[in-house]
Amino acid sequence: MATSLSTPASPLLKPGTEWAAAWQRCLAAAPEAFREDRVLNLWRGTWQADGRPLPATTPVDGTPIAGPPRLDAATARQAVRASLDQHRAWREVPLAERKARVSAGLDALTEHRELLALLLVWEIGKPWRLAQADVDRAIEGVRWYVAEIDRMTAGRSPLPGPVSNIASWNYPMSVLVHAMLVQALAGNAVIAKTPTDGGLACLTLAAALVAREGVPLTLVSGSGGELSEALVRAPEIGCVSFVGGRDTGARVATAVADLGKRHILEQEGLNTWGIWDFTGWDALAPQIRKTFDYAKQRCTAYPRFVVQRSAFADFLAHYLPAVRAVTLGHPLAVDSAEDDLPDLDLGPLINAAKAKELTDQVAEAIDRGAIPLHRGELSAGRFLPGQDTSAYVPPVTLLNPPPASPLHHAEPFGPVDTIVLVDTEAELLAAMNASNGALVATLSCDDPGVYERLAPQIRAFKTGHGKPRSRGDREELFGGFGASWRGAFVGGELLVRAVTQGSSADERLPGNFPDYHLMP
Repeated sequence: MATSLSTPASPLLKPGTEWAAAWQRCLAAAPEAFREDRVLNLWRGTWQADGRPLPATTPVDGTPIAGPPRLDAATARQAVRASLDQHRAWREVPLAERKARVSAGLDALTEHRELLALLLVWEIGKPWRLAQADVDRAIEGVRWYVAEIDRMTAGRSPLPGPVSNIASWNYPMSVLVHAMLVQALAGNAVIAKTPTDGGLACLTLAAALVAREGVPLTLVSGSGGELSEALVRAPEIGCVSFVGGRDTGARVATAVADLGKRHILEQEGLNTWGIWDFTGWDALAPQIRKTFDYAKQRCTAYPRFVVQRSAFADFLAHYLPAVRAVTLGHPLAVDSAEDDLPDLDLGPLINAAKAKELTDQVAEAIDRGAIPLHRGELSAGRFLPGQDTSAYVPPVTLLNPPPASPLHHAEPFGPVDTIVLVDTEAELLAAMNASNGALVATLSCDDPGVYERLAPQIRAFKTGHGKPRSRGDREELFGGFGASWRGAFVGGELLVRAVTQGSSADERLPGNFPDYHLMP
């Protein structure tokens, strides 16, 4: 009797992870902040049904999700004035009580850890493992500050006004929520604008859970251009903390410099990885794959490899298998309902428009002479039948992008690597410093003496010897060189110093300021 082969089942959305299910869990967890059809803004200590909700879609599969309820400029000014009232009361709260309230908020975040991570998957396309790590780093990082804050604030006082936070969408928890809670722990009321491109529901849930404990948070949505007068220039603001691109950062920098306002402005830079007189290839290969985590959509990604020409063949022999092993797909797609969520390196980019922009840049660079060394295929990923994949870009590697291409001098913020070949140490350093300052860099070379000689000439705040660098946690400091950073450096004790005042009126904080540059 003839037998028939069964057709493999198509991937399916993991039951219980649907956006509708996540939304219902938000309604149950924080009914004060969510409605059936929208989220609310938080100001004056209450959740307000104001602002005009805009439509939004998830980059995961293009389906509709909650959009930001955008305030107008006049309402934003009211929110800032209300935050100043909160600030004046909160700065008088004893440190022990501030610690207790922030700790209670952290306990609530821990209770809802998986929901916060699931929201990150839907809103910004972060793979499950990385979404969980984003939530965990926020919680664990702030717990460390709770334990260390007494020594960090000794002899210091809160700022005259609240801290205003304007951050990019890629790390809502481990960058933005982490900063907000440390700022509050140090005695400041905190204002944050939800990123325009994603993270709204996750941030709203986190703010609701913490605000219940009496921590003075303000969370508003709106156009950066319309709200900047209130969130950046308002006299009530004690400090502006910004994470984003150089163009917007430059406008914020001009405003705060004119006003003499305390500021922390983290901007993009082209982080580079140099290969010079190097033979340790087996240790390099696993690190190459890891550089593709979250599609390189982070400020400390490494999109540029600067390689000694004589080592290029060996480099390529280890690089190509690593990039071919990168996994992508729908972050919540499984083969059967009982399966765990997939451990992917990357999901979608933040939206289809960014995916098209990057794809067009790649095509233009190739037309102008760049050599494609690797071009991944979407067919290698796991997707749901018929789903929208317009926000997905598989890994691409280009050799020698032309000088006219944005990929030559700017961070692509997507899974595109560029490789530049060099023959001399001078060429190596020039190529590694192509963007006038970076946040991180790495130099792989066998001789420690060569590393010690060349590393100080690389214009990055942190330079690793054969290993990638990151923002870091707890005691580790963070900043940038050149145009990648303006204002006070952060990390460890410096984050608390940046949002508090010392006893000296002419205190000089470590940082990159218009009139001085001071390393820690």
